[in-house]
Amino acid sequence: MIELSNLDAVDLREVWPNEARDFTPWLADNIEQLSAVLGMDLELRSTEAEVGAFSLDVLAHDLGNDRPVVIENQLESTNHDHLGKLLTYAARYDAQTVVWLVRELRPEHRAALDWLNQRTGEDTAFFGVVIEAWKIGDSLPAPRFNPVAVPNDWQKQMPSPDKNADVSGKRLRYREFFQALIDTLREEHQFTRARKGQPQNWYHFTSGFNGMQYNAAFTGDGKAMAGLYISTGDKDRNEGLFDQLVEHKAAIEDKIGSSLDWDRRDDIQACFVHAVRDSRIEDDDEELEQVRKWMIDRLLTFKSAFGPHLDEILS
Repeated sequence: MIELSNLDAVDLREVWPNEARDFTPWLADNIEQLSAVLGMDLELRSTEAEVGAFSLDVLAHDLGNDRPVVIENQLESTNHDHLGKLLTYAARYDAQTVVWLVRELRPEHRAALDWLNQRTGEDTAFFGVVIEAWKIGDSLPAPRFNPVAVPNDWQKQMPSPDKNADVSGKRLRYREFFQALIDTLREEHQFTRARKGQPQNWYHFTSGFNGMQYNAAFTGDGKAMAGLYISTGDKDRNEGLFDQLVEHKAAIEDKIGSSLDWDRRDDIQACFVHAVRDSRIEDDDEELEQVRKWMIDRLLTFKSAFGPHLDEILS
C-alpha cells in the first residue's frame, strides 16, 4: 500500500512573527516566487519606500513593461485602512500593477479590487493574493501565493480581438511577435515568468541580479538585437560593471561563438552588450519567425555565457 503524509496548514505568525521585520525582508529576497504566480518578471527596487509620512512595503518593477509595481503586505484580514494606503501608494509611484498580499481577503475588499479591475484600463491590474504556509509531516514550512482577486484577462495569454482595436497595426505586430517569443521562452526553456506581450519594440527579462537584464528589441534603423542591458540607476556603477565584464570579453565571445557589440554608452545612464542582425517588424511572417528563433537562441546563449560572470561579480 502507498503511504502518504498529510498536508498541514501552518500559522503565518509561526513562520513570520513580525510583518515588517520578517515577512517583508523574506519577500524581498524571494520576489521570484511572487513573480511566478503573477506571470511577470519582477525586479526588487526597495523596501519601506517613502510615501509622505507612510512607507510602502515593497516597490518592485515589471521588466516586461518597465513600470513600477507596488506591493502591500498584511498578514491579517484585510481592512479599509490598508485599501486606502494601497491606492495612495499606487498614485505616488504611478504604478501599473498593484498587489495586496494578505492572510484573508474579505469579500467586501475582493469586490473593491474586482470593481477597480473592471473600471480601469487594460494596462492597470489589481491583485489580491492570499499568502499561506504549508508543511508535510515534519518538513520546513513552504509558502503558497493564492491569487483571489485578479484582472479580468489575467488568465488569457493573448488579449481578445476587441481589445486589439485601439492598438495600431505596427504595435499590434510587436505584441504578437513578443507574445510568441515569451511563450516559447517560458514554456520550453523556463527562461522567464512573463505571460503577456506588450505593444512595444522591446522586452526585458530578469537575470536574477537587479539592474542587469537580458533584452530583445527592434531598433529604428532596421536592426534586431538580443543581449544584456545594464541599468542599475547609477551611471558610475553601470560603467564599473560593464568594465568588469569587458575583462572577460574573450571568454564570453568564445562561448557565444561570435563577436558582440560592447557599447559603454557614456552619453546615457545605461550600458549594452548585444548581438545584432538586420530585421524590421514589417518583415514577412516567415522572416520574423527566423528572427524570433535567433533571439531565443541568443538569449539562452547570453544567459549561459554571462551568468557565471555576473554571479562572480555581483554575489
